[in-house]
Amino acid sequence: MFARFAEYLNTSSPASIAVITVALMLMFGFALTRVTKLLKLPNVTAYIITGILIGPYCLNLVPAFIAEATSFLPNIALAFIAFSTGQFFRLNALKGNGSKVLVITVFEACVASLFVFIASYWVLGMDLAFSAVIAALASATAPASTMMTIRQTGAHGDFVNTLLQVVALDDVVGLIAYSVAVSIALALTASGAGFDFRAVTLPIIMNIASVIIGAFLGVVMKILLANRSKDNRLIVSVAILFGFCGLCEMLGVSPLLGCMFMSTVYINITDDDKLFKQLNYFSPPILLLFFVRSGVCFDLGALTGGTSQGSTSLLTIGVVYFLVRIAGKYAGAFVGCMMTGKNILVRNYLGLALIPQAGVAIGLAELGARTLGGTTGSTLRTVILASSVLYELIGPACAKLSLSLSHSYDDTEEAPQVSPQDEDKIIINSLIERIRKIQNDLPEHTQAVPAEIQIVNVQHHSTSRHLHTHNTNYH
Repeated sequence: MFARFAEYLNTSSPASIAVITVALMLMFGFALTRVTKLLKLPNVTAYIITGILIGPYCLNLVPAFIAEATSFLPNIALAFIAFSTGQFFRLNALKGNGSKVLVITVFEACVASLFVFIASYWVLGMDLAFSAVIAALASATAPASTMMTIRQTGAHGDFVNTLLQVVALDDVVGLIAYSVAVSIALALTASGAGFDFRAVTLPIIMNIASVIIGAFLGVVMKILLANRSKDNRLIVSVAILFGFCGLCEMLGVSPLLGCMFMSTVYINITDDDKLFKQLNYFSPPILLLFFVRSGVCFDLGALTGGTSQGSTSLLTIGVVYFLVRIAGKYAGAFVGCMMTGKNILVRNYLGLALIPQAGVAIGLAELGARTLGGTTGSTLRTVILASSVLYELIGPACAKLSLSLSHSYDDTEEAPQVSPQDEDKIIINSLIERIRKIQNDLPEHTQAVPAEIQIVNVQHHSTSRHLHTHNTNYH
């Protein structure tokens, strides 16, 4: 009913129905988090389920043209996610742990691809071109849900640091694997006529260009944000991220790598982590809409409404891909951690946190579908889209479980959301408590106190009263 009403309003006032639909997506997404919080599930799970419930296969509250009109959301969300991830690539931290993270990333990505290739080519009997491309896509991991789960729980420690660096490097490996797989697939499907070298190398060149431009914009951001107010810093940084997303869309590449290098350059030349805190306050509504839209766009009928090459149904391919990739991620992470000497908690539970798959894999699947074309391309798109929704449903819960089992946070209560004002009050209260403790520890003076010391004591008590008065004003 709402969809028909929306279609009617769209003819007279398209702006109003767009705003109302966005408001519904935000409110329904928030409302369902109240349920998932009781079940101790991450917010991302609530957002995906919300999209499915209000999508065309359930309540049908979101008109089709809204989903099409918000096709820019994935790139915007990826930009914020990648920019947040890049802050963890400080050179001093990478020097001590970088080689270990690289080994773990290569193992978990490549083992997952190997498992999927074996299952697709030898078990299901799919053709070599399709098997190579879908195996390459299996290596990608979605950083969005992992980042949001870590932020929600307030997790920290060696497990979290390793996870964030692995997730960030994972998509680099995935892009390289995809480029190689597409080259192989094009060569195999060319029927002896050879393949277009330009079609294979151009995406690689464009990705390298996006990385260079992103690194350059990291330097530009440092210059533009110097000595700016908080509001202006947020405006300029968001403008740069949005502009870079538009440029990447023109180049036909994902903004993930470029934004990651942008923030990596910025954090290493400024050591300024306050900008990332500001963006963390700005990005939650964007990420909510991104995940809700993913649920809305899930095409359940495509899974059961046809077959791929031979007699293998899309449902069978999707189920096998879904399960085998999970096994490959866990096995690869386990072996990589064991080879690098990581502690038992990281080794045993890192693989659980690498299950989510969405933005990068979906983007590469769309690009692969256009490149390969025909039945192979449409099958690739359908399987990746369907499995990504399922991964985003169980992935955040598995990531939260891994954080709990690795003792990276206290699962008895959720981490409180601390505002900048609260941070100031915490600092002031801490100073007051320290001063009081020092005062209590001072011995009683029975002898006359020299004038110089009396002056110091008067200044000390004056400072304490000033801090107490300042703290009272906050309340």
